[in-house]
Amino acid sequence: MSKLHILGIAGTFMGGVAALARELGHAVEGSDQAVYPPMSTQLETLGISLAQGYLPGNIGADCDEIVIGNALSRGNAAVEAVLDAGRRYTSGAQWLAENVLPGRDTLAVAGTHGKTTTTTILAFLLQAAGREPGFLIGGVAEDFGVSARLGGGREFVVEADEYDTAFFDKRSKFVHYRPLVAILNNLEYDHADIFPDVAAIQRQFHHLVRTVPGRGRLIVNGEDERLAEVLAMGCWTPVDRFGFDPALEWSARLVEQDGSAFAVLHRGIEVAQVRWPLLGRHNVLNGLAALAAAHAVGVDVAAVAPALAGFQSVKRRLEVIGQARGVTIYDDFAHHPTAIHTTLEGLRAKVGPARIVVAMEPRSNSMRLGAHAAALAPSLDIADAVVFLARPELPWDAAAVIAAVRGQAQAVADTDALLARLGEAVRDGDHVVFMSNGGFDGAPRRFLARLQG
Repeated sequence: MSKLHILGIAGTFMGGVAALARELGHAVEGSDQAVYPPMSTQLETLGISLAQGYLPGNIGADCDEIVIGNALSRGNAAVEAVLDAGRRYTSGAQWLAENVLPGRDTLAVAGTHGKTTTTTILAFLLQAAGREPGFLIGGVAEDFGVSARLGGGREFVVEADEYDTAFFDKRSKFVHYRPLVAILNNLEYDHADIFPDVAAIQRQFHHLVRTVPGRGRLIVNGEDERLAEVLAMGCWTPVDRFGFDPALEWSARLVEQDGSAFAVLHRGIEVAQVRWPLLGRHNVLNGLAALAAAHAVGVDVAAVAPALAGFQSVKRRLEVIGQARGVTIYDDFAHHPTAIHTTLEGLRAKVGPARIVVAMEPRSNSMRLGAHAAALAPSLDIADAVVFLARPELPWDAAAVIAAVRGQAQAVADTDALLARLGEAVRDGDHVVFMSNGGFDGAPRRFLARLQG
């Protein structure tokens, strides 16, 4: 077995690659600039040594291969050292394609939103069917306790990201996976740092469509016009569409308006009912897509749907981290206006007239570049109050967004100020949602401790 050094190991995808490599028997070490839970906890549990910072000296001289994450680019000291020394390197997606996926039936979950949750639901359903799937999820699945495992079964479920692969491979990660079944959940403009427009993203999705064999299946959101345009570019695989329209191959009928219970219909005939802890129409669609994909590999939907009553989902997906002084605190990964809106919509359906307070860090590349600035205020309409963490380095003026928010809104320059403002604003019965796709300086748990203290 070889020894790997993973550059960017604390990222959700690369941390999963590290876990799979370790399970295959490889020696694994890694480094990253920012290390925070839940991935840092998983790596520590696996006994994988982490070095802080991208220093050439952090890469062991005895490493056989360097796996380079897509956050690293030319000019990075570690990257330059690898290139100058002529060392063997690859990307995480390529490593996965060469070392894990051969001989497996790969089920890939793509889309702008809901990838992590849908991937987890699909792995859970296959597990409930006794399939012992392998998986790589972009987050730590509560039901499995890890973000990745090899699994003993034929199926391997992978979260299929449209973001680019590495500094030396600008294709989307998902073109490496060559799935038998691909879910196309939705398609919106995102990743403004690498895609100039929606058409550029659609082209990448069509590259994925081209790789799915004729004996496979595409599970496609039948209510998404941009995905319909992707399929119109050419499709060589049977397609099952899903959505709320009963005319689609797979449809859902809400039993509870908050999405916590729904009926599953296949070609207009009810085949199952789902009652589960998740909220929102978006999660109903995620669950429906996963059920359709499981059916595509021979799973009896009626037999496994009841298992979803015990589904625990993924860390940081509207995760309740605690309650104190009558206030419920959530940690959520939402970082795109559509995801923010649908998440808050599901929460509102559950909590009714109770106040919802949002603490938001605009942190993703698209957010920081201002690509979503115009849509941000409308996405927060459901919130009663919003506190933005507008760090000094944020390159766009948050004032216009704050002025347009329907509820009370204000901006602060650092996390300490944000926690102080929240402390002044919250009252008994409030629901406080922290939204960021980064570590947020540990703000959710710090705020919980503040209320408890």
